[in-house]
Amino acid sequence: MLTLVSGLTLVIMLFPDPLRPSTYPLSVGSVAPQDIQAPRALTYESRILTEQARLEAEMAVPPVFLPADPAITRRQIERMRLVFNYIHTVRSDNYASFDQKIQDLEAIQNLSLSSEAYEQILSLPDSRWEATQQEALNVLEQVMRATIREDMLRDARRNVPTLISFTLPQEQATLVAELVTQFVVPNSLRSDELTRQAINEARSLVQPITYSFAAGETIVQRGQVITPFIIEALEEYNLIKPGGDPQDMVAAAILVVLISTATGLYLSRRNPENMRDAKNWALLSVFFLIFLYTARLFIPNRAIIPYAFPLPAFGLTFGSLFSAEIGLIFSLILSILSTYGVPDSVDLTLFYLLSSLCGILVLGKGKRVTSFIYAGLAIGTAGSAVVLAYRMPGASTDWFGIVTLVGAAFFNGLASASVSLLLQFISSQLLGLTTALQLMEILRPDHPLLQFIMRNAPGTYQHSLQVGNLAEQAAEAIGADGLLVRAGAVYHDAGKVLNPSFFIENQLPGQANPHDNLDPEISAANIIRHVLDGVQLARKYRLPPRMQDFILEHHGSLIARYQFAKAAEKHNGDLAKVNIDAYRYPGPAPRSRETALLMLADGCEARARAEMPATEEELQQVVDKVIEFCQREGQLDDTNLTLRDLKQVSKSFVSTLRNTHHPRLKYPELNTKPIKVEKSTA
Repeated sequence: MLTLVSGLTLVIMLFPDPLRPSTYPLSVGSVAPQDIQAPRALTYESRILTEQARLEAEMAVPPVFLPADPAITRRQIERMRLVFNYIHTVRSDNYASFDQKIQDLEAIQNLSLSSEAYEQILSLPDSRWEATQQEALNVLEQVMRATIREDMLRDARRNVPTLISFTLPQEQATLVAELVTQFVVPNSLRSDELTRQAINEARSLVQPITYSFAAGETIVQRGQVITPFIIEALEEYNLIKPGGDPQDMVAAAILVVLISTATGLYLSRRNPENMRDAKNWALLSVFFLIFLYTARLFIPNRAIIPYAFPLPAFGLTFGSLFSAEIGLIFSLILSILSTYGVPDSVDLTLFYLLSSLCGILVLGKGKRVTSFIYAGLAIGTAGSAVVLAYRMPGASTDWFGIVTLVGAAFFNGLASASVSLLLQFISSQLLGLTTALQLMEILRPDHPLLQFIMRNAPGTYQHSLQVGNLAEQAAEAIGADGLLVRAGAVYHDAGKVLNPSFFIENQLPGQANPHDNLDPEISAANIIRHVLDGVQLARKYRLPPRMQDFILEHHGSLIARYQFAKAAEKHNGDLAKVNIDAYRYPGPAPRSRETALLMLADGCEARARAEMPATEEELQQVVDKVIEFCQREGQLDDTNLTLRDLKQVSKSFVSTLRNTHHPRLKYPELNTKPIKVEKSTA
């Protein structure tokens, strides 16, 4: 069963329900399949927003230009002179035609003039061409004296006509402007290095930008296109992982194998007595898998629901059904597996573990409904303490979120208590498990079967109460279930109520014993029948199935010794003529410590009442004889009672019986009537 549950646990860990995956295989440009909420309040430094701000600062930085370079002005003036020299050569060529000269001028590199300008250059007289050249050089020098950047070049060229001397004719001024414009270039160049330094400085001045999400705030809505900012936010919450990552699978498998191994070692060492029944393990396994699956379904990617999820109900249920140890061990396992791989897993693990621990210890056996209420409050208080311990530290404390989680923790406690009550009821109805609440209910004096016993067999009722007190004290001494023992003792002789006069405790002093006139075998049958009659009454009055064990096992497979002795006496001691099976109780022998304690307590109480030991030594001998007899008859072989337990039981029996059978003072007779004094007549 451990192997099967471990395998199913691994399946749950590796393949969570697609409606509530713990991580999402999303990327930039994909579409969100569902709404994703922030599982907790978080403030983080956003790389995306910070980079956007730095890009804006970078774009705002103007290019850095060097100061105006005189060498550029000189180079351009020199280029203009070279062009003018070439033009002079073309103008002086007497062998070239006018069209050939035009072609020669158009061949000048980096010079593109209009056709009219070329014709004007060739047609100007030498004097006027000389004046034009000189004016062009002067204007170019003036223009280039100013700082000209790339973005200022158009304005500089547009201002050229304003610098030309007004003494030149309009045609020559236009030619000068067209010539100079060809040679005006930027003399203040952009410095990439200085610009880069300015950009770096501007970027460094931008402070990192933080972004905050409140618990439960929607990070991305269903159908929304995933942006880099959304990816960054999901990564901060560890919600982005590629699906089916082999490393995640191996890690989960390692954890499950480790926990399964530790559980196996625990069971092999401890071997809890109340967990030896296969149906108990089946119940625990089914509820464990249900709680684990629902936890893995609802806890991931939630902000408040994990703190309201009633996971401690599992520990409360099995702590009260079986033992606090079982509840604590498996609550630890469930807490670890339920929160594995989710954001804030450490916080949630401690939240569930410590709240479950406090709830189980406060609940105990859960004998009253108020015990569950107190356990729920303990869960809420412990959970709130964990929330405060992990949420208060930090520069910015989200008090609204803390108050919300504290409220969720108390809701968790009350919900866990309610769910535990429901699960106890389901367990008792489906599998016949006995809860402390059921035991407290059937021990009420107004229970119908108990009323039936009190009215029809008062001696049996008193005997059962004394046996119950005796067995309960012994159970407490050895760590057995005292409440279960008391309930079993109260109803162990319920079958006697159908024939009360056949049992000595119900016979009045001086009343004839019906066994005196019966055949020993018939007499034994009437005595033994009270066991099966008790089982029928337990079923009729719907007692918990565990009570039937006490009714069947309190005599085990012993024989009705009084009737067997009469039968042996009837046949003159010839035991071969006596059918011993007719005098044997149906059994079985006790199979638990609790039913064994009832057998011992029943025998000790009956024998002490019959022999009336006068001293403590005699009382100790009576108890020892009963215990030794049951051991010798093999009635304790199927129980876990150790020699140390039997010693403690013997000590407890003697102490309880001593107080029960203490001697009473015999009070003197008192005459409260006045004594009449006769008057003397003398």
